[in-house]
Amino acid sequence: MAFTTPVQCELDDVLKLIASRWTPHILWVLLTNGRTRFGALKRAIPGISTKVLTQRLRALEASEFVTRDYVPTIPPEVSYDLSAKGHDLRDTLSALKIVAERWAKEYPKQVADGDLNKLRP
Repeated sequence: MAFTTPVQCELDDVLKLIASRWTPHILWVLLTNGRTRFGALKRAIPGISTKVLTQRLRALEASEFVTRDYVPTIPPEVSYDLSAKGHDLRDTLSALKIVAERWAKEYPKQVADGDLNKLRP
């Protein structure tokens, strides 16, 4: 039996956005911490650059997964939170976290090396 894939799959669109590097980390921090200022978000994700964090947040905001709140103070106060659409990912992100924690216990070397292609059930 041959399987066909539609030219445009809705799942692909969502995965392209939420599976890009650093994006799951950003979503998880916002999910677990709620409204978070830019600096606190950056500190919560070790290794992410300011440029990449800004790019990912803009993409998430443009796709309406994240809301941005700007207060024109000196210095400006900018904070981010999950939108209702972003909260739709709660169960998915929680399930992925459970799998990630289980794999980290079952396959510590492969997970530490980032070599998940060698995972076998």
